[in-house]
Amino acid sequence: MWIVKRLLSSIVLKGHYSLFCRPPRSFPEYELRFLHCTCCSRNRIMIAGFDTLNASVSSEECQEDSKPLDSCYTAEQRAVILQRLNTATESELAQVKLLRGRKAVNIIDYRTRHGPFNDLESVINVPLLKHKSAVMVFNSILNPVEKKEKRKGKVHLAKFIRPEIDQALLEDASSIVSIVCGTNKIAWTHMDRSRTVLDWQQVACKSFMKGAYMASDYLNDISTAISRFPTADFFVVEKPSISPQNTSLYPVMAHLRTVEAMLFALLTPVREPGRPPKVLNMMRTAVGRHFGLMVGESRTSGAETVKKMMTESVMKQEPRVLFPHDLVLMHRNSFQMSSKNRGEELCDALLQAVAFFELLRE
Repeated sequence: MWIVKRLLSSIVLKGHYSLFCRPPRSFPEYELRFLHCTCCSRNRIMIAGFDTLNASVSSEECQEDSKPLDSCYTAEQRAVILQRLNTATESELAQVKLLRGRKAVNIIDYRTRHGPFNDLESVINVPLLKHKSAVMVFNSILNPVEKKEKRKGKVHLAKFIRPEIDQALLEDASSIVSIVCGTNKIAWTHMDRSRTVLDWQQVACKSFMKGAYMASDYLNDISTAISRFPTADFFVVEKPSISPQNTSLYPVMAHLRTVEAMLFALLTPVREPGRPPKVLNMMRTAVGRHFGLMVGESRTSGAETVKKMMTESVMKQEPRVLFPHDLVLMHRNSFQMSSKNRGEELCDALLQAVAFFELLRE
């Protein structure tokens, strides 16, 4: 009996199980991989590798800049990612995580100039896309998040629109007038829901920032500007981003708040009970973030962005913004760096209108 036990033990320890049973031939052979175990001294555990399109990349290994991006994915996964990046339109790219706004435009511009992406490593050459963000984009393409159904009723748009208003009313709007006030000008852009510029101009206000901020003088200048505004479903007034704690800019802040209050008062009709607001505020910083114009808490000039939109309107078949030919000729030299009368207010009014419709669509 003791001899039989020793014989059986020897067979099991040596792995001679093939003497008693034959392993099935139908099982495929898998590549051996390792798991890193953190709960014991054996930190490498072999597992069989399964290559699927839904497998997500290792957050520890491939987030490192030294790890080549192409080695993080299988051939099938790379093909799916490259197919999406090389063929998707701007709106389709915007549905991918981290590719909304400026990054989607940069991808299209890059592949237009340099041709389609041949490998994943070349994606990090696109402006605003680095190694870690590229990994998140690739994983989002492989594992798209299903969109939740839109809730009916009021949608809180507090991030960029005040006061809160039913989104259905905003979506039904055929056009808006975007208004931006400067230290000596008021500019506006009349744009419809297809992002076609219907009107785009500014007026000089000689009484702004003069003397003791006379209310009567302000009223005359603002009324003159309002008399030239076209009719629209909503008037969107820029909300200044100057902090009250910045005492050096307090005169400018007081001026902007005064003009903002007068615009609301003069543009708001006599409201009936239950009637939605016609004049809205849009945060200046929200528009800056949408176009990638923020440096810390400060917003840089959007002149280059506007000039590019004007060029695309002439050169591209489906531009981001449609400009009538006469407006392009009128404002083509309004945003030069050397110009003393640079149209920053014109830029901001246009960008605010574009951001309004694009954020509403998202």
